[in-house]
Amino acid sequence: MLPNSEGKKVPQVTFHTRQNNAWVDVTTDELFKGKTVVVFSLPGAFTPTCSSTHVPRYNQLADALKANGVDEIICMSVNDTFVMNEWKAAQEADKLTFIPDGNGEFTEGMGLLVDKDNLGFGKRSWRYSMLVKDGTVVKMFIEPEKDGDPFEVSDADTMLNYIAPRAKKPLDVTVFSRLGCPFCAKAKAQLKEKGIAFDELVLNKDYRNVTLRAVAGQDSVPQIFINGQHIGGSDKLEAWLASNT
Repeated sequence: MLPNSEGKKVPQVTFHTRQNNAWVDVTTDELFKGKTVVVFSLPGAFTPTCSSTHVPRYNQLADALKANGVDEIICMSVNDTFVMNEWKAAQEADKLTFIPDGNGEFTEGMGLLVDKDNLGFGKRSWRYSMLVKDGTVVKMFIEPEKDGDPFEVSDADTMLNYIAPRAKKPLDVTVFSRLGCPFCAKAKAQLKEKGIAFDELVLNKDYRNVTLRAVAGQDSVPQIFINGQHIGGSDKLEAWLASNT
């Protein structure tokens, strides 16, 4: 059975990081002492679940976590600092701190360094998350010991629900737009005025008309989707915002 370290201090380790083209050693104390920190650790940078779900959702919920007492959110993996830096840039995860446990010392100290030889990975971290206060582990969410790479409990939503069950989560918003469209500009301005973050997909760059017809049943822009609901154009967005914010 994988060990649970709740109530224990995190391992004392020096992490070798690369910052602004210089080597910078970062200690466990610098990361955790006097702080409330969320850590999520995963098997490897650029791997499917880690890149498509684990990192993006923690980055999306970072503001909500910090609004509820978390000082820092650390993504950790048994990878070197160059890989971790490139991965952070590729993920545009500017709200997270990426820490390279290149030698696996921290992960081994947590008792969660496992064999991934069957995948050609060597020793890697088992997937888990934890809440750490002043260097002491308060809560851990360790993925179940199953074949493959289970991802059931170490996600950002589970952590936020533990820390602040009533916390308001950000809306999932996508705007289908085209360059030069005044109604698209109006819709984006409305969202920005409300402080609502959104993803924008631009016609003939990110999608074609056939895609918009497939998902929205029409090809006029903008078309706005919120939490899986098709809202419509800028006027309908204005009405939705008036009723829901």
